[in-house]
Amino acid sequence: MSSPDTIDNVLSQVDTGLDASLERLFALLRIKSISTDPAYAADCRKAADWIATELQGLGFDAAARPTPGHPVVVAHGPHQAGPHVLFYAHYDVQPVDPLHLWHTDPFEPQIVEKDGRKIIVARGASDDKGQMLTFIEACRAWKAATGALPIRVSLMLEGEEESGGKNLPPFMKENADELKADIALVCDTDMWDRQTPSITTMLRGLVADEIEIIAADKDLHSGMFGNAARNPNQLLAEIIASLRAPDGSVTLPGFYDDVAEISPELKAQWAGLGFDEKAFLGAVDLSQPAGEQSRSVLEQLWARPTCEINGMIGGYTGDGFKTVIPARASAKISFRLVSGQDPAKIRAAFRAHVEAMLPPDVSVKFTPHGGSPAITVPADGDFLRQALSGLTDEWGKQAVITGSGGSIPVVGEFKSILGLDTLLIGFAHVDDQIHSPNEKYDLESFHRGIRSWVRVLGALAQ
Repeated sequence: MSSPDTIDNVLSQVDTGLDASLERLFALLRIKSISTDPAYAADCRKAADWIATELQGLGFDAAARPTPGHPVVVAHGPHQAGPHVLFYAHYDVQPVDPLHLWHTDPFEPQIVEKDGRKIIVARGASDDKGQMLTFIEACRAWKAATGALPIRVSLMLEGEEESGGKNLPPFMKENADELKADIALVCDTDMWDRQTPSITTMLRGLVADEIEIIAADKDLHSGMFGNAARNPNQLLAEIIASLRAPDGSVTLPGFYDDVAEISPELKAQWAGLGFDEKAFLGAVDLSQPAGEQSRSVLEQLWARPTCEINGMIGGYTGDGFKTVIPARASAKISFRLVSGQDPAKIRAAFRAHVEAMLPPDVSVKFTPHGGSPAITVPADGDFLRQALSGLTDEWGKQAVITGSGGSIPVVGEFKSILGLDTLLIGFAHVDDQIHSPNEKYDLESFHRGIRSWVRVLGALAQ
C-alpha cells in the first residue's frame, strides 16, 4: 500500500527530474518514426529499440518484438502484489506534410510560448510520444524514489497505430497468455478542459457499408428514357432519406432495441460539465443539433447511436451539364454504435431495409468496410474509482467520466482478445493539432501527466 508520504516522495522525484524527462522526450521526438511510409521503416525500428532500452534500464524485461510490419515493444515489470496493469500507447507518428506550414522543424522539438503557456512543438509531441512518456517517466520516478513500482506493470507499445494497426491483433492473439492482466491503461485521449482531468469510459462502435444501386445496363439519355427508366440516383436518395425520422432518430427496425439509457447520475454529471452546445456547433458555422431532438448534444455524441451518410456518387459530376440517367449510384454509410448493439445485427437490419425498397428490376451490391462493437467500462468498478481518485488528488478538481463519439479499435481488441476492460486516461487538449502541422503538447500536460500517473499507480495499489 502506498502511503501519502511515499506518494509525496515520488512526486518530488518527478519535479526534480523534469528536465531529464524532457531530454528523453526530445530524444524520442527526434526519431522520424512515420509508420505509413516504408522509407522510415528503419526509424520505426530505431524508436522501438530506444524505448526497449529505456525500459530495460528501469528493470523491465523488455524487447522490441518483430511483426510483419513495425515492431511491438513488450515489457514486463517484476511480479508484485496487487493488480496487474497493461499499459498501451504507440510510438509511430503521422507524416508531416505539408512541411511548409510548420513554423519549426517537425523533428527538432522546441519549447515555445503560446497564450501564456509553454508548449512542446514537434510531430508526435501529443500523439502519442508525449503521452506515452508520461507513463514511463512515472514508472521511472517510482523506481528512483522507492526502488520499485507499487503494482505489477506490463507495457505493449505499437508502431502501426497511425497506419491501420493490422499487425497488432494477430500479435495479441499469438501472445494472449503473456499479455493477460487485470486492466488495460491507454494514454491517447484528452482532458475535459485544461484543469479538469477525465477518464473516457464509453467508446462508440462502428459499422460501415457501401451500397451500389444498379438499374439499367448502361447510362441512358434522359430525354429518350426519362420517366420510363428507373433512376438509381432518385432511388438512392429515397433510401437515404428513409434512414432518419423527422425527430432525428434512426428508422431501422430494432435499431434501438439493445440501447440502454445512461444512469441519472451520469446524466447529471454531464449536465454539470458546462458544455456549450451553441459554441460547439458555432465553431463549425452551425446552430441546430440534428440528432434525436429529446437528447442533449453530449448524449448524442457519447451515448446514442447514429447513422451518417459519408459519401454519395451517381451520374455526371464533372464541369458543365450532362442530361443522363446513370446506370448506377452508390453511397458510403456508417453507423456509430453504443454498448449493447451488435454490429452484425445492425448491418443485417440496414441491408434488409435497403433490399425492401428495391423495385424488382433493380439490384444492389453491398461492400462491407469494417465493424466493431462499442466499449463501456463499468461505472462502479474499483479500478475506475481508484483512478478517478488519483487524478482528482493531482489536479485539485473532481475528475470526470466522459464518453467519446469516436472508436479506438485497440480498446475493442483488448476486450475481445484479452478480456480486458480499459481505462482511457490522457492529458492532451483539443487544440494540440494532432495529425496537423505544428502539433504541440502543453508542458503542463507532460509534467502533470507524469505526476498524475504516479498518483494513479499509487491509488491502484490501495
